[in-house]
Amino acid sequence: MACLEDKFKEGEGECTFDGTVDWHGRPAIKAKSGQWAAGIIILLNQGLATLAFFGVGVNLVLFLTRVLQQSNADAANNVSKWTGTVYIFSLVGAFLSDSYWGRYKTCAVFQVIFVIGLVILSLASYLFLIRPKGCGDELTPCGSHSSMEVSLFYLSIYLIALGNGGYQPNIATFGADQFDEDDPREGYSKVAFFSYFYLALNLGSLFSNTILGYFEDEGMWALGFWMSAGSAFAALVLFLGGTARYRHFKPSGNPLSRFGQVIIAAMKKCRVEMPPDGEEELYDVDRKDCSMNGNRKILHTDGFKFLDRAAFISSRDIDDQKRGCRNPWRLCPITQVEEVKCILRLLPIWLCTIIYSVVFTQMASLFVEQGAAMKTTISNFKIPPASMSTFDILSVAFFIFLYRRVLDPLVSSFKQTSSKGLTELQRMGVGLVIAIMAMVSAGLVECYRLKYARKDCKHCEGSSSLSIFWQAPQYALIGASEVFMYVGQLEFFNAQTPDGLKSFGSALCMTSISLGNYVSSLLVTMVVKISTEDHMPGWIPGNLNTGHLDRFYFLLAGLTTIDLVVYMACARWYKSIKLEKKCEENDHEENFRV
Repeated sequence: MACLEDKFKEGEGECTFDGTVDWHGRPAIKAKSGQWAAGIIILLNQGLATLAFFGVGVNLVLFLTRVLQQSNADAANNVSKWTGTVYIFSLVGAFLSDSYWGRYKTCAVFQVIFVIGLVILSLASYLFLIRPKGCGDELTPCGSHSSMEVSLFYLSIYLIALGNGGYQPNIATFGADQFDEDDPREGYSKVAFFSYFYLALNLGSLFSNTILGYFEDEGMWALGFWMSAGSAFAALVLFLGGTARYRHFKPSGNPLSRFGQVIIAAMKKCRVEMPPDGEEELYDVDRKDCSMNGNRKILHTDGFKFLDRAAFISSRDIDDQKRGCRNPWRLCPITQVEEVKCILRLLPIWLCTIIYSVVFTQMASLFVEQGAAMKTTISNFKIPPASMSTFDILSVAFFIFLYRRVLDPLVSSFKQTSSKGLTELQRMGVGLVIAIMAMVSAGLVECYRLKYARKDCKHCEGSSSLSIFWQAPQYALIGASEVFMYVGQLEFFNAQTPDGLKSFGSALCMTSISLGNYVSSLLVTMVVKISTEDHMPGWIPGNLNTGHLDRFYFLLAGLTTIDLVVYMACARWYKSIKLEKKCEENDHEENFRV
């Protein structure tokens, strides 16, 4: 693609440097595409889609128990399976986006599936499931349902899981695509986009947790589901309305075959002797060819030397080139080899984020159980324990603006380099530190809750005289840690994955949360088994007043501290990706510092 020749077309202006194209496949013109005009559309789309998704997910366990008459254990197990499926489908969406469809088509297709699932759920609830009319609240149980009606319900919620799972990892990356990181002004806006993206996600969640959650808790399930369907449809229409404004990266083909070619080519040359400094003998694509499949070339880095063998030009490769052919399973370009290296370097950092996700998941489980055992009334008004997550959402909003407007400029003024603020890896480390503080705070609150609790109660909800508002600091600290960890994680994986694997980078963030749920469940099971030996009540019994939930919180604080030490070692070892600027005449290296 002759970017330099097309850079200044008469009457059109300057095109982007990162290789993005417009709807017609032509080089994207900066003034006519992307930037905040497209970014704001995607932020609104994310807020509406999140509202729709959590409008179903936040009270799904109550729907299963009140409407489908499932036991608490069965309902919790089904919700866990459903949630895990959402994150599994995120890998499917990322694969299709990076390999074949591109991010725009993937987002559009999966949003259509999302809307269809919500419409089927709304219709099934209104016509079949909410019987007798008005059932499904705390007092009125619903009747039995046929296997066909139950199957229709499960079909709808798993279509919702497929639609949201396939859409979610791509929309964040697609939003970032609207900003040219090779342009200083747009590059700064791209960093800001991730913060506002996470804010939009939390604001959508806030509305669904409060307004829609209230309707559904009062038994108005069909109304809540129809509102979710309407929100998802509005998000889809808004997304499609911005089609002419979007910038696009072309899909790069199946990454699994590219990875397999590198591994096999390196293994075939395992006995070939390579010169100590043989970088010039490594195969590279023609520099006039800006990159592979329209993506920027990745410059050679040290480390994982064995993989360099895949790009080493042997005498047999020279003979093949003379015949005008190249076996991709024997000789791979440097960029292809570096793709594999990038993913291998990312894995230790990604593994260190799983323990943080274990801490994060406590907000939806043990924090709620702890709150239910505290004083939840103010006068005659009862505060739902789950509504304390409002402090988390407000904290996210506050710390996003605090970091963007105060901390980032302040840190930049003290740094001697030209980079702005804390790096992504530094911010993720700060997130781990704040997460430790959140667990210590939760443990201290539990100690005082036990001090003012009645031990002999049978139904121990509200059995402690300690107010539930003492939980506000731990929720606020979790919110602050999210701003540093999850926003930093989104930026990090987007910046450090190759151009052809950006959606996969976002999917890694989602799978981290998924594995955090599984590890949390495993950890709770182990703690309950060990702490209940010798007929002891254990740390997390049904009656929290006879247990020691505080010890579990302190255990998580200790595990996160160990994780922080390991993370710091991995962060020091990590080497950032080196990308060559798109379509420039000089051989300028762009080292995306972490």
